[in-house]
Amino acid sequence: MTTPTRPATSQRWSSRLSFVLAATAAAVGLGNIWKFPYIMGENGGGAFVLVYLLCIFALGIPVLIGELLIGRRGRNSPGYAARKLAVESGRHWAWQLTGWATMLAGFLILTFYVVIASWAFSYVLKSAQGTFDSPSAKLVNDVYEQMTASAGEMLLFTALLIIATAVIVGKGFKHGLERTVKWLMPLLLLLLIGIAIYSANVGDLGAALNFIFKPDFSQLTVNSVLIALGHAFFTLSLASGVMIMYGAYLPKETSIVSTSIWIAVADTLVAIIAGLAIFPLVFGYGLTPGEGPGLIFQTLPLAFATMPGGIVVGTVFFIMLLLAAFTSAISMIESIAAFVVERFAVTRWQAAAGSCVILFTFSLMTIYSFAGAGWAQVDWAFMGKETPTLFHVIDHLTSNIMLPLGGLAVALFTGWAIESRYMREELNTSTRVFRLWRFAVRYVAPVAITLVFLQLIGVLTF
Repeated sequence: MTTPTRPATSQRWSSRLSFVLAATAAAVGLGNIWKFPYIMGENGGGAFVLVYLLCIFALGIPVLIGELLIGRRGRNSPGYAARKLAVESGRHWAWQLTGWATMLAGFLILTFYVVIASWAFSYVLKSAQGTFDSPSAKLVNDVYEQMTASAGEMLLFTALLIIATAVIVGKGFKHGLERTVKWLMPLLLLLLIGIAIYSANVGDLGAALNFIFKPDFSQLTVNSVLIALGHAFFTLSLASGVMIMYGAYLPKETSIVSTSIWIAVADTLVAIIAGLAIFPLVFGYGLTPGEGPGLIFQTLPLAFATMPGGIVVGTVFFIMLLLAAFTSAISMIESIAAFVVERFAVTRWQAAAGSCVILFTFSLMTIYSFAGAGWAQVDWAFMGKETPTLFHVIDHLTSNIMLPLGGLAVALFTGWAIESRYMREELNTSTRVFRLWRFAVRYVAPVAITLVFLQLIGVLTF
């Protein structure tokens, strides 16, 4: 593999709060807004929450600690950081693939993530213009179908979103990423809390609380546990290069263990607040709770059309959704831009511009998958779809294969390959905590991730 032509980064987070806000902003994305509350309700409510929290502490936090450790010890972008630790520990060069694989997975996810985020961008303007002022299911569905069939509209809003991302990343770590998330994450949280308060007043809060939190152990199955394991892993932006890159900026005196716990708690709380913002409206207006992305872009606009101040509330909601997507986007492109600076010795602006041009080019696969271009269709039977597209292929490849295998690689790398004394130096915690973490990352996390992976690819079913 090539070597970096620039030294490791010397930039650092200005405070632990800044880092927690940034990591939470990276973790909170489009999926958190609807998926977490929904899977809670469908898998036993409060019973599922208990299992999920156990999974967060047994799987999510140990792997998160491992990624932050790789980043801070390596002080480089994910690939070079993993390479440095492998060399330092006297291990085979192939261990560095752990970092490169996570960075590639994050980039591929971003190629379709920015397109879905562009829908939120489009809906901000549509809602503000009163497009959804009529409670007509046909109208809302037509708007959604016209948007996803219009290559021009998706190209425009995807380009605008990527340009904004390039500007933020191009300003550098301190003046770009850190300053942006320090403002946007609190704003996102305020908007989310505001919508939750409004929803509690105009919707059916009791039904929402019952759906999300009421313990129903009869619905808690082995498959529910696997769902909890999978979501605990994915919700923290693990195996996407983000947390390794963020760890590279982490000051030496900051505790990786306690900070990881704070990130997990903050991410879970935001997901719960999102449920309290959405599901009172869902039940109060007789909507269907289990529609995934359709809940946001096709079902909720019906509720906004009939509620008091619906235009304003709908616009604020889609602004909040756009902020969640945007903070995740700048987090995922950061490691790519940092790698380009390290490898090619270019300026930050050049790295950001080049990375985002490549990102836009690859996003065309998703745009034209939705717009119905023939070249975006594939004929792969394993996808389980009649007409799979390049979007389906990339989504399947990243979500079902690359992320689980990347997380498994991180667990094995930190649990078995890196010298114990280096890990002790970085974690700087008590012997009991260190042994507990090492047991989890050596044994618990690999077994759990393997189960999730086998279930995702259809080998393991219950």
